[in-house]
Amino acid sequence: MREIDIREHWGEKERNLMTDVVVTEDGSDWKRFMRKHWRIAAVFVAAGVLAFVGAVYVFLWFVENAQSSGLVPRTLGLWTMANLVNFILNAIFWELLLIGIPIVVAVVGGWLLWKRSGEELRGYRLFRKRSRTTRGGGGVSLFFFIAFSIKVYLDGNWNAPISTWTLDYVVGSMVLILEWTLIIVGIPIVIAVILWMRHEMKKP
Repeated sequence: MREIDIREHWGEKERNLMTDVVVTEDGSDWKRFMRKHWRIAAVFVAAGVLAFVGAVYVFLWFVENAQSSGLVPRTLGLWTMANLVNFILNAIFWELLLIGIPIVVAVVGGWLLWKRSGEELRGYRLFRKRSRTTRGGGGVSLFFFIAFSIKVYLDGNWNAPISTWTLDYVVGSMVLILEWTLIIVGIPIVIAVILWMRHEMKKP
């Protein structure tokens, strides 16, 4: 029993050591990549932000047009299952048409330009498989539910029947919550990333 315990202890220690080495290698690869290609990384980050903002505004545009065109009723209490399915399918269609396809074209074009430039990614190991994954979907859903409840209370609709809420009110509230969340959380992250990049660029 003593020998088995010792083997298990050393086996676990070796696995932890290997995990630390992998994390260190990943970090060094990312640092080398950011030092050499920080402009490209900045372009991709900016493109991602623009794509996200564009997707939100396309959705808002679709919501307004879906109501004005009669695709769905304005009052949620009048919605049927057919309205819900049609709304989801049409929203996906317009998001893919106006946002998804341009993103695919931009990614393919960027990849071709990258290949023509002669740069290689073979020396970098930027993505590795992790043995453990974290799931934050439940926490995000709970956060949005609490934030939405607070907004409903502040708007004076706490005791109003949910069936009287309009699609504009629900979507507008969720977008407003998302915007404030991104502002509060995103600005410190952007500042931290910029400071980190400046610090890394100054290193020899």
